Amino acid sequence: MSLIRLIYLFLILIFCVSCSKEVVEKSKITETNLELQTIEAYQEGLKELKKGDALFAAKKFNEAEMLYPQSMIAPRSALMASYSYYSQNYYADAIAELDRFLKVYPNHNNKAYAEYLLGLCYYEQIVDEKKDLESIEKSKTIFLRLIKNYPNTDFAIDAEFKLNLINDILAAKEMYVGRYYFNKKKWIAAINRFKFVVNNYDTTIYVEEALHRLVEIYYILGLEDESKKYANLLGYNYQTSKWYEKSYSVFNQNYEISKIKKEENIILRKFKSLFEWDEKKRN
Repeated sequence: MSLIRLIYLFLILIFCVSCSKEVVEKSKITETNLELQTIEAYQEGLKELKKGDALFAAKKFNEAEMLYPQSMIAPRSALMASYSYYSQNYYADAIAELDRFLKVYPNHNNKAYAEYLLGLCYYEQIVDEKKDLESIEKSKTIFLRLIKNYPNTDFAIDAEFKLNLINDILAAKEMYVGRYYFNKKKWIAAINRFKFVVNNYDTTIYVEEALHRLVEIYYILGLEDESKKYANLLGYNYQTSKWYEKSYSVFNQNYEISKIKKEENIILRKFKSLFEWDEKKRN
């Protein structure tokens, strides 16, 4: 191989090495710039959040995440965007961000916080137990999952407390419907509602009334053994309750039974009078 050819190959090698170094250096510079821009966007987001401009803060946090998705700060930026929306009651936006976070970063060490915040977004939208069923059911599902997966965290402790309140709300809804059926004298439908409260929400404040309503209904229907069964259950667990006093009074006066008998007698008398009128008309 000639000397000229060797020199030529040597020059090409030097050129390739220098180009490679230049690419690496440019890559490092670009990466450094992206990291700096990401940190800057994140800090701007914090500043705007502190000022109270949640929407602009969320925008800056999203920008920080998109600038450098591979960085350590990206998932934190996504969470901060979620919190920004939540802090100003933009629940739909916060829920969308949190759902995305849980899909994009399923194994992140702040997953418990994301689940908790998602549950809060639904929980804080509950206004009326008769209307907000979706928010109630979704917050309950999320809090139950949180308690199961992260039992020893502060998030789980607060979720358990909120779950008790949710159960109170759900029990209130069942009682509302049960009372409606009770007032309409639709006894079977009312029994089903009150039994559902007794069987599923026995730790709520409504279980005492539900037991009393069952005592009343079964007594009205003449099923005294069933009525006494629920009265005994009420007395055993809630002896100082006002509802136990009401149930006790049911067995010491016949107002409900006599009321139904009187109504039946009136109907019979009316039917009898019509029958007698028909007989007279024939004669």
